[in-house]
Amino acid sequence: MSQVRAFLAIDLDDDLKPRINRIIKEFKSINTKIKYVELANLHLTLKFFGDIDTNGLNLLENKIAEAVSDFEPFDIQIKGCGVFPNNNHIKVIWIGIDEDSIIRQLHDRLDGEFSKLGFDKDRRFSTHLTIGRMKTAKNKDKVKKTIEEFSNVEIGQMTVDRISLKKSTLTPAGPIYEDLKVFEL
Repeated sequence: MSQVRAFLAIDLDDDLKPRINRIIKEFKSINTKIKYVELANLHLTLKFFGDIDTNGLNLLENKIAEAVSDFEPFDIQIKGCGVFPNNNHIKVIWIGIDEDSIIRQLHDRLDGEFSKLGFDKDRRFSTHLTIGRMKTAKNKDKVKKTIEEFSNVEIGQMTVDRISLKKSTLTPAGPIYEDLKVFEL
């Protein structure tokens, strides 16, 4: 039985990546250990499936197609910088999504369909783009200061007109993402 590590995502528009890269460069200037997401891999995760049986991909694709049929393209505003779980214990550095009600509706609709296939519903869902994972507390105060500086940064607007079912292959150099199927809104 063959398996694939999969997730469902909204890809970031290429024209917004240089703006995010400027923020990443600010964090890189701090002497600390942060594992950064490659610009080509920046995305907003709608659902992480983990390892799934490739025989079930058709069922999954049908549920996605069914759920997205009720949605039209919509605009999102990419804005702000923050952390998970909190400023005193930084694990993830992210860029936020302002006015995310349609993304939340899309997520909830998809999550409901996936639960019919046996996937657990997400206990919490946060609309964000992970830009880095902090690996050490070294110079945490400088990281916190940089996060505060970018807490209201305006990255820009993009239109969400598709979502992608992606395969993730983990390698020592980082994950490699491939589109398994793209669903137009």
